[in-house]
Amino acid sequence: MPTTSEKRAQFRRLHESDCFVIPNPWDVGSACYLERMGFKALASTSAGFAWSRGAGDGGVTREAVLAHLAELSAAVDVPVNADFEGGFADAPEGVAESVRLCVETGVSGLSIEDYTGDMAKPLYDFDLAVARIAAARAAIDKAGGGLVLTGRSEGFIRCKPDLGETIRRLKAYADAGAQCLYAPGISTREQISAVVAAVAPKPVNLLIGTPSPLTVKDVAALGVRRISVGGSLARAAWGGFIRAAKQIAEAGSFNGFADAAPGAELSRAFTGRKSG
Repeated sequence: MPTTSEKRAQFRRLHESDCFVIPNPWDVGSACYLERMGFKALASTSAGFAWSRGAGDGGVTREAVLAHLAELSAAVDVPVNADFEGGFADAPEGVAESVRLCVETGVSGLSIEDYTGDMAKPLYDFDLAVARIAAARAAIDKAGGGLVLTGRSEGFIRCKPDLGETIRRLKAYADAGAQCLYAPGISTREQISAVVAAVAPKPVNLLIGTPSPLTVKDVAALGVRRISVGGSLARAAWGGFIRAAKQIAEAGSFNGFADAAPGAELSRAFTGRKSG
C-alpha cells in the first residue's frame, strides 16, 4: 500500500497533464469498487455522504466528515480528494483549523467553496472569500502536507450564474494559493473554455452531474484537467433503490430487482478485503 506522501505526490502529478476523471464515492464499498475499475483518483461527495447518514447536503458535522475522509483514504491505494465544503467555518482562522485537521486524515487534496450556507446571500464577500482560500493554503503549507488545494466558486449552483464574477473569483483564488480551480454548474463549451483560459496554466475541475453531450474526450479538448461527478453516482444508486422500493410499496411487485447488481459479482469484487 502506498504511503500518504506517495499518494499525494501522485495526485499532484495527475494535475500536470492530460485529463482524468475523479469519480465521487460515498462510502468505503463504492470507493473500493471504483478503485477496482481503474480510476486513478477519487473524491468524496458531501451530498452523497450526507444522504448515507440520513441528512441533507451540508447537514453532517465536521467531526463526522473528518472520520469519513480518514476511512476513505485508508481504504484505497489511490489518492482521495476531500469535498470539504466551506471549511466548516466562516472566518479564515476557522477554515485554517479545519484544514489542519483535514490534512491529518490522509487525503491528497481538498476543496474550499465560497458558499455561505444562506441563499439570501449565497456567496461570501469577495475579500473574505479570498482570505479564506489564503488561510487554507497557509494551513496546508504549515502542516507540510503537500495537498492539492482547489478553490471553488459556487455562483452557478447558488442562483448567481455570473460568469464574469465567477472568473474574477477563481483568478483571485489562484493568486491566493489554490492549485486547481472549480466552478460547479458551468456547462457550455463557451463557459468552460472561458474559465480554462482565465486561470491558465492552473488546472480546472469540471463537474458533470447530469446527462451531457460532452464526452471525456470533448472536455479534454477544451483544456479541462479534471472531471468530477459530485453526488451523481450516489443519486444513481438511490434512484435504483427508490424505484425498486416504490414497486414493492405501491404495487406489491419485486420486478424492480431486475437491474440489481449480482450479489456474487459484488462479493468477488470485495473478496480478500477485511472490514474495520
